[in-house]
Amino acid sequence: MQAQEIKTSSLNNTPSSKSLFNPENKRNFSRKGDFFFHWGYNNSWYSKSDIRFQGPNYDFTLHDVVAHDRQSKLGWDWLNPSMISIPQYNIRVGYFIKDNYSISIGWDHMKYVMDIPQNVSITGTIGKNITPENVPTGALAGTYNGQTINVKESMLTFEHTDGFNYANIEVERYDDIWVAPGGNTSLTLETGLGGGLMVPRSDVRLFGLGRNNHWNISGYGISAKLGLKLYIWKRVYLQNTTKVGATNLTQIHTTGWDEYDHASQKINYLENMWVIGVQF
Repeated sequence: MQAQEIKTSSLNNTPSSKSLFNPENKRNFSRKGDFFFHWGYNNSWYSKSDIRFQGPNYDFTLHDVVAHDRQSKLGWDWLNPSMISIPQYNIRVGYFIKDNYSISIGWDHMKYVMDIPQNVSITGTIGKNITPENVPTGALAGTYNGQTINVKESMLTFEHTDGFNYANIEVERYDDIWVAPGGNTSLTLETGLGGGLMVPRSDVRLFGLGRNNHWNISGYGISAKLGLKLYIWKRVYLQNTTKVGATNLTQIHTTGWDEYDHASQKINYLENMWVIGVQF
């Protein structure tokens, strides 16, 4: 019986956590089989991108377009349940397939706003009247081969503000950097890779014609992330993560004539998010 007690005690005290950092203290429990859920907000930055517009009597590309995000100012309104999804937010649910590996699904709600006005180079053709409604284009009608034009609201507004949505699946790895002697408080490095679909709701006006379009699957994206996860308690954590991604949007709704008019672009982005989560 004494030998059995020693053996049982030894098994219970065997650390089950795994880490590249080999912290002084280790968790004596495994997270395998746990679920997690978190919610938070993000800021994002975008590289310059080319936007191609196609439809009846026009096919032109604006090159090296500059855009920014549109994060709502921090305020008590964010706590209103009816307004919680207005800012740029992140939501994710995951499952630990091993102590230090998880698989998750999430929704990154970013916002993309083309700077207006701005000077860009343009290639392609713009007819005197375009789209199925024969909208006049005025002095901008013509054939272009790299000339610089000043894009104003009278020509274009272009936003993914409802939003620049990334529905994705990710695989994450975790490595404990520091673990408190009790094991319940810890600082963990998170790394991950993901991919998924781009589901924007684009607000576009082309020569005055357009609308805040409905959500649509317009393309795909891939991403990689690196972050720090602080377990305040065993089941509650705060997390800061930076994600870099590349997207290819081939079917962006523009004027509302979805069967005729559309735009396409490739957007690279950098996203930083703060979230609070629970593990159960």
